[in-house]
Amino acid sequence: MRTNEQKIEFALFGAWGVALVATLGSLYFSEIRNYIPCELCWAQRVFMYPLAITLAIATVKKDARQAYYTLPLSLIGMGFALYHYMLQKIPFLSSAGEACGIIPCNYEYINILGFITIPFLAFLAFLIISLLMVWVIKTSKERTEK
Repeated sequence: MRTNEQKIEFALFGAWGVALVATLGSLYFSEIRNYIPCELCWAQRVFMYPLAITLAIATVKKDARQAYYTLPLSLIGMGFALYHYMLQKIPFLSSAGEACGIIPCNYEYINILGFITIPFLAFLAFLIISLLMVWVIKTSKERTEK
């Protein structure tokens, strides 16, 4: 059976992997597919890109305390992603997305299975990172209390 320290290391590594995939995915959509990001997409990038860096450092240093710094970034980014997704999927909110900027925030570049859009993917990434960081904080507190 793995020790809690090893589980924390795996959680940090997993969160970093999610942040890295999300960062590379956003760059793929904008640089390869030439999708112009809307204003809310930029806001989500502002919170995801630093997560890829801070979680990489936390993983290499095996520093569970970084969870205290990454959790707020992840929660705020998740809020932006949820709001963006709601602009796309809730009809009475979608009219607000039209005034977002050059690209309307309610525009869906991708729509897989009728609900998977870019903001949905961002929300999922932020959610996974947030849950892992809450688990890391909880587990590291239990470890120090013993």
